[in-house]
Amino acid sequence: MIDNLKIFLDSKVAQYNRPEFVIPDPVSIPHMFTKKQDIEIMGFWAATLAWGQRVTIIKKCKELIALMDGAPYDFIINHQEPDLKKLLSFKHRTFNDIDTLYFIAFFRQHYERFQSLEDAFIPSGSVDWNAEMALNYFRSYFFSLPDYPHRTKKHVSSPSQKSTCKRLNMFLRWMVRKDNCGVDFGIWNRIKPADLICPCDLHVDRVARKLLLITRKQTDWQTAVELTNKLKEFDAEDPVKYDFALFGLGIEEKF
Repeated sequence: MIDNLKIFLDSKVAQYNRPEFVIPDPVSIPHMFTKKQDIEIMGFWAATLAWGQRVTIIKKCKELIALMDGAPYDFIINHQEPDLKKLLSFKHRTFNDIDTLYFIAFFRQHYERFQSLEDAFIPSGSVDWNAEMALNYFRSYFFSLPDYPHRTKKHVSSPSQKSTCKRLNMFLRWMVRKDNCGVDFGIWNRIKPADLICPCDLHVDRVARKLLLITRKQTDWQTAVELTNKLKEFDAEDPVKYDFALFGLGIEEKF
């Protein structure tokens, strides 16, 4: 049974983990850039804004890029106060100008200290990287600036809130997974693909339950962990590659 399901899912990974996947997906946004920091910034933003229709998500991300003069990292590091005024018009669903300005403030503060956003996901002093610990740490670090807007906290989840952390896990997949298929970037080296947690959105959750990969009744952080542990039976070194299979079956094939 496991062998048959692995063969099936491996075939779906091969079908969907290819450059064609990029075009209609929010991952196309960081693919617009070659500079590491631009990829990180817009990858994080695209993942954060990834709810609703994919066409709208991509359109809003491109609008945001244009407001930052097509160069997010340069804008964040070098902007002056008057440059921020044009960003007051940006809005996507419940994400508004207050959230936008705080994201910029966080990124500037972080990149003044570090070369990569990867450091934001590695708790200082930690030896073995653990996704739950890292995501809880990241949320605390993200909101460590004085006078952060409380409303913005709803846009950055954590396991301690019982969230599946779908958007953050998707962003980590983009940054960490390494292959030659042209979708994920693999530009981070201190976090191992084997330690990632599978993004668990509505489509992935539905398909995984149909395939009996999830038994937990509710959908929360432990559900994402349960799914990932099951996927490790198929590939212990790269379990989240099966996100392509589950998502593709759910979105493209209405499985």
